[in-house]
Amino acid sequence: MKTYIKFLTTIFLKSFFYIILIIISLVFIINFLTELEFFKDINTNIFFTIYLALINSPSMIFEIFPFILLLSTQLFYIKLFNNNEIQIFKYSGLKNSKILLIINIISFLLGLIIISFYYNISSNLKNNYLELKSNYTQDGKYLAVINKNGLWIRDKINDKILIINSSKIDKNFLLNSFITEFDKNYKVIRNIKSDKIDIKSYDWRIFSPEIFIQNVKENKEEITIKSNFDYKRIQSLFSNLSSLSLLKLIELKKNYTLINYSTVDINIQIHKILSYPVYLVLMTMFSAIIMLNTKKFKNNTLKISVGIFFCVIIYYLNNIFNVLGKTEKINYILSVWSPLLILAFIIFLITNNINEK
Repeated sequence: MKTYIKFLTTIFLKSFFYIILIIISLVFIINFLTELEFFKDINTNIFFTIYLALINSPSMIFEIFPFILLLSTQLFYIKLFNNNEIQIFKYSGLKNSKILLIINIISFLLGLIIISFYYNISSNLKNNYLELKSNYTQDGKYLAVINKNGLWIRDKINDKILIINSSKIDKNFLLNSFITEFDKNYKVIRNIKSDKIDIKSYDWRIFSPEIFIQNVKENKEEITIKSNFDYKRIQSLFSNLSSLSLLKLIELKKNYTLINYSTVDINIQIHKILSYPVYLVLMTMFSAIIMLNTKKFKNNTLKISVGIFFCVIIYYLNNIFNVLGKTEKINYILSVWSPLLILAFIIFLITNNINEK
């Protein structure tokens, strides 16, 4: 490895680890305060609260890695500017484009490491976090799972326990469903079989049910049962995809397809993961361009403020396209890749004469 490559790599990685340590500290403090607020009326050990804050932090950090790279690149250039090393490199024949290429390669490799190893670890920790915390929420009494056998729901209402299995979902209807109703001691009260159940509200409308009570069958035109679930709530239960690794997301997508459940959210999450290295490279390039165009500014705080300002704009741009994708206003592929294409186009327009900066 050439000396200048080793030198630039060392400075960039030091800047990256410095920024990430600051972000980790801030995220942990925010998480810890959030958990303290949640458990203020619940008697729990303080170390348990700290543990929850710790295992929830990695998934949050994953979401802001692009902005960590942006700030890291700014710090990298600030160090080069302060020591006039950027000018020394320029006089030695090392162009700005060459420096940018080196840190882009580092960013891309970091992206591959993050999606290959870090994301799987953070998703597992997030899953553990949700499981532990569910024991202290009202939702811990209920359960909804999608697997190759369809949708399974465990519900508890009015001292009764319901186990529901449906083979498919069509909008706000459960299709080919079988419901077993237990008392609080898990003694079977009745079984209900129906081809169609309307779950638009918490009062489920069961059409043409076949009711079995002690092996006696009874047919009715329609009955209503109360539930803690409606269609919106069932959707929201499967919205926290950050707790699933890439392999689990692919498996869940197959299960969603089997029961005719929308896979849009999963497709968006998968593409977000796959596009991550590209996203990090673009943020690195954008940050470098900002720094090269503001290097005459003596105030480093102003330079960082400019970077943070654009961080906010890019964040909201991503959110807008994400919402458009999830609501199926645009194709899910466009919802993930359009912000990156827009950012790449902007970078292309302002990279002219980068070696003269």
